[in-house]
Amino acid sequence: MDPGFEAGFREFVVARSGALFRTAYLLTGDRHAAEDLVQSALAKTAARWRGLRDPAAVEGYVRRAMYHEQVSGWRRRSRITEVSTEQPPDRIGDGHAETADLRLVMRTALARLTPRQRTVLVLRYFEDLSETEIARLLGIGVGSVRSQIHRSLERLRKAAPELDGVREMR
Repeated sequence: MDPGFEAGFREFVVARSGALFRTAYLLTGDRHAAEDLVQSALAKTAARWRGLRDPAAVEGYVRRAMYHEQVSGWRRRSRITEVSTEQPPDRIGDGHAETADLRLVMRTALARLTPRQRTVLVLRYFEDLSETEIARLLGIGVGSVRSQIHRSLERLRKAAPELDGVREMR
């Protein structure tokens, strides 16, 4: 990779690695697998960097590479033959039902938010954009973004008070 292209690739990785990791985590459900998935997709992107001209297309290419890599992994694992063991595998414990209940509560609470409130939350906490970037993207003031975030979090707390004690949802 020549220095000019390498600098552009490096800038892309620094700017978007957080969002790419979150996407990979949603695909894999495991932090370490997500890191591996991002690295694999970035390696494929680096090999094709010269051909990727449109900055908007680059992120789509990386996300598509992550998706295809993950699906290929699922397919490889599905071809593994099962081996019988002396002890049956562990059953899903009671914690699974509790987690499912919390997810349903969260989904219901999110559905009660206005589209703008959901958008601001996704951009802030999922895409990790700053309030200034969100304001510029949506064409509104920074104060509006802050108030939308505040109102939406308040509505979530009121709609789902049982989530206050939950620090991490799986």
